[in-house]
Amino acid sequence: MGEDRVQAQTATIVITDDHPLFRGALRQAIASVMPKARVVEASGMDELNATLGQERDVDLILLDLTMPGVQGFSGLLSLRAQHPELPVVIVSATEEATVIRRAMEFGASGFIPKSIDVDSIGGAIAAVLAGDTWTPPDVDLNAAEDKETADLVRRLGTLTPQQVRVLTMLSEGLLNKQIAYELNVSEATVKAHVSAILDKLGVDSRTQAVIAASKIGVTQRPSPAGAD
Repeated sequence: MGEDRVQAQTATIVITDDHPLFRGALRQAIASVMPKARVVEASGMDELNATLGQERDVDLILLDLTMPGVQGFSGLLSLRAQHPELPVVIVSATEEATVIRRAMEFGASGFIPKSIDVDSIGGAIAAVLAGDTWTPPDVDLNAAEDKETADLVRRLGTLTPQQVRVLTMLSEGLLNKQIAYELNVSEATVKAHVSAILDKLGVDSRTQAVIAASKIGVTQRPSPAGAD
């Protein structure tokens, strides 16, 4: 336990949030319980991915659910697929029990509402760094989802980071050629990703895939039907 405490004190923590004032509040919370911790800030997913490409010893990511480059749980899904060993804690203005449960089902190590006080935030971060999970104490994580939703959550968790990005772009109504341009890949590669997404989600069309994902908050809104 003593070794865990020392490691937490010197941890490298990446705060990913597009609001500078809240990043500052998180810095304060971390400093209150771990004054020797190193804090790196990112304002969106692109900046976070660049940071993870440069930083080799990140111990924890604090991730907002709503910011540039993120729709719902898409950022969490991508991070868990790409860096399964790296703990991710969601920090969000949302306090809905369903959202908190799904974040944990998608692999988060904790869920911190932005409304709690700085000392509680610091304690939650310290708990996760010590190897525990943390959610608000009044949230029932054992409430059962219906079978169809639980199956969809499991299926979405099998998507690769690139497939998560493609699904997010589908939800924005982008066509294959537009997605290919954004990802700097061929249209054939995009079609292969779309086919894999449909297969993993057990649906027959890209529109059904987007609607299914939007139902549980992976993407924020359904897209208009687009041509394949």
